[in-house]
Amino acid sequence: MAAKHESQEMMGFIGVGVMGGRMARRLLEAGFPLVIHDVNPAALKPLVKLGAKVARTPREVADKARIVFASVPTPPVLREVALGASGLIHGKAINILVDLSTTGSTIEKEIAKAVAARGIDMVDSPVSGGASGADKGTLAVMVAGKAACVADVREALNVIGKVFVVGKQPGQAQTMKLLNNLLSTSALAMSLEVFVAGAKAGLDPDMMVAVINAGSGRNSATEEKIPKSVLTRNFDFGFPISGARKDIGLAIEECQAMGLPMIVGNAAKQLWEFAYNQGGGKRDMTTLITYLEPWAGVEVRGKAAGKKRK
Repeated sequence: MAAKHESQEMMGFIGVGVMGGRMARRLLEAGFPLVIHDVNPAALKPLVKLGAKVARTPREVADKARIVFASVPTPPVLREVALGASGLIHGKAINILVDLSTTGSTIEKEIAKAVAARGIDMVDSPVSGGASGADKGTLAVMVAGKAACVADVREALNVIGKVFVVGKQPGQAQTMKLLNNLLSTSALAMSLEVFVAGAKAGLDPDMMVAVINAGSGRNSATEEKIPKSVLTRNFDFGFPISGARKDIGLAIEECQAMGLPMIVGNAAKQLWEFAYNQGGGKRDMTTLITYLEPWAGVEVRGKAAGKKRK
């Protein structure tokens, strides 16, 4: 548990879903008073029990808090939250917006420019590490913004995870996050193909995990996602296929804008697009393997999953 924060300054938090809710909880438990907003009333209730105040709109949050964090799912949602008719830009108290979302550098720069005209600084601060990292406060927190603003929010960000200052301009941290997610989603797609191929060849998946993680093929998918969520058949990593599709799409779009072909990335993107177009958007990202298994006529199950159902 993080040390209690002594200041009584109210902070704002927009978007308290799978990731935002966990980050907001850690801030509350560390002693940071919060006023929160989310379109889903059910997401607010656990935080209200911890002492959070509820606001009806983002603007109302920004009327009460000088520093406001946002953790939202898509670029259009971020634009509405920040610049809409009831957006943060109209708030009376806000002077720093900390964007914890993964939305890409293009919209980050757009919003940073718009809010700057109203005297609001933007700290670009996407996070990586999934729901478990948000629970434990072990997220990688990538940060770009003015040094003074980063210093102002650093104590709160330290509660969320390990801070990496990657630049001074909003958008740079988004690029870092997208490159990280491009690597992660591509590695998962390739790793799942490998495990399906191994099952087709008669290899034991538990032994495959042991061998790969002792050798040069190990990666976050083989160390975490596959043994914990795939071989168990629990498919409970906590991040949807729609999110993986969004992230890899944004990453490749930015890279191609720089003139890079992204040959391997585009191949991985096709698999995520396939799963999404088959209706898998809301399913856990580790269920991607279930779209590969029918082509091989196998099911990849570890000992932890028990015997194959009849």
